[in-house]
Amino acid sequence: MIISPAYAQAAGGAAATGSAAGSFLSIAPLVLIFIAFYFLMIRPQQKRMKQLQATIGAMKKGDTVVTAGGLVGKVVSVDDTYAQVEIATGVKVKVVKATIVEVQPLGGGKPAND
Repeated sequence: MIISPAYAQAAGGAAATGSAAGSFLSIAPLVLIFIAFYFLMIRPQQKRMKQLQATIGAMKKGDTVVTAGGLVGKVVSVDDTYAQVEIATGVKVKVVKATIVEVQPLGGGKPAND
């Protein structure tokens, strides 16, 4: 026969005791990883999103906005869900406020590099 049969044996000295300290030590690295992810990734992202929502809520006529699609323009009018943005002289588009990723207040831009 090419493959010999394998027989299961009882593990005499390696029996698990099932103590509470042993189970805690096996879960502790997972808990530490989750805590590290929370403080390094989740919490800062939540703060950024809260700040962006407050900025979008305070958006007013004349502010410069950038949409997720890359359009840059000045706000002409704002309502609860939409903002009308002028992207060129005489060209106005209606964008959903949720797609706005950056708001620069009126007069808050950097000077030109002439």
